[in-house]
Amino acid sequence: MKILFGVQGTGNGHITRARVMAKALSEAGIAVDYLFSGRPTQDYFDMAGFASRTYRRGLTFHLENGRISHAKTMIANNLLQFRKDVKSIRLNQYDLVLTDFEPVTAWASIKSAVPCLGIGHQYVFDYPVPQEKPSLITRQVYQYFAPVDDALPLHWHHFNAPILPPIIESEMDSTQFKKNHVVVYLPLENQDQVEAMLSPMTDHRFVVYTAVPRQSRFPHVTFKPLSRDGFQADLHACEYVIANAGFELSSEALSLGKKLLVRPLKGQSEQQSNALALTELGYGHVMQNLSSDIVAHFFKHSQRIQIKYPNVADYIVQWIVKGMPERTHSWYQTCWQSVEVNR
Repeated sequence: MKILFGVQGTGNGHITRARVMAKALSEAGIAVDYLFSGRPTQDYFDMAGFASRTYRRGLTFHLENGRISHAKTMIANNLLQFRKDVKSIRLNQYDLVLTDFEPVTAWASIKSAVPCLGIGHQYVFDYPVPQEKPSLITRQVYQYFAPVDDALPLHWHHFNAPILPPIIESEMDSTQFKKNHVVVYLPLENQDQVEAMLSPMTDHRFVVYTAVPRQSRFPHVTFKPLSRDGFQADLHACEYVIANAGFELSSEALSLGKKLLVRPLKGQSEQQSNALALTELGYGHVMQNLSSDIVAHFFKHSQRIQIKYPNVADYIVQWIVKGMPERTHSWYQTCWQSVEVNR
């Protein structure tokens, strides 16, 4: 069996999830070619785990100061180049296309006999999960950005719908942590504002990961460049996580028992919906704007919650190996039975 796996590269969460899937696919003996799109090729890092990979420009979103600009998004995307990217894909050598909300591979499969299976969080919004009412533009994005024949949606809870748990590294554990140590990942925010927000809380130690290297004016705040290994080490060691409301990092934080505060991006329906779900489930705290007062309140009142998820990547891959038989309610239920929520 041979698979083409398209991965949306705009955010690191899709790539993190793909790393876990890559391991499960390799262990099952499945040959996989990976296609990444959504950011300049030179901006990808720690990609050695994807041996056979190519890059395309694809489509992406323009963000500034924690908000999506739909106008600049339209200007930034080259639709002519996108059509060329789609036409450049030859699917006759593949048995299946997987896409984690990656548009080039999804659109390439439309006129092909090769089935396209979506795996990711964006696909849950066809079901009655907590969600912000999407705008017309957002609804069109969900419908047309990366169309698929079938999808496996992922979320922190099943909400009585055909949804699977998050795909994370199941061997993750974090019984030891450094008290008052905080990992901050707000790369799409104004970093001067982030630093100002953290400056009053000198009894905590902040590690802030940013795309652009910078020095802090405060001894209790340290900026670090993006790094897979470095980030994972700090994530395991910290007590708190402050981040935008992306699905994958929130899932990792919950699996490690980290106290979680999210700042959903403005105009980003998925992140606003994630914030609603975290609040409804009681899994995390939310701030709509950067605020020292809210962060201080979070430190004082947050409670540790750890969620143990099964190896969902392996569960999916074994289903693929069996020929992707019809999925029943019990198929989803079996996966959720081993989820443990410890408060």
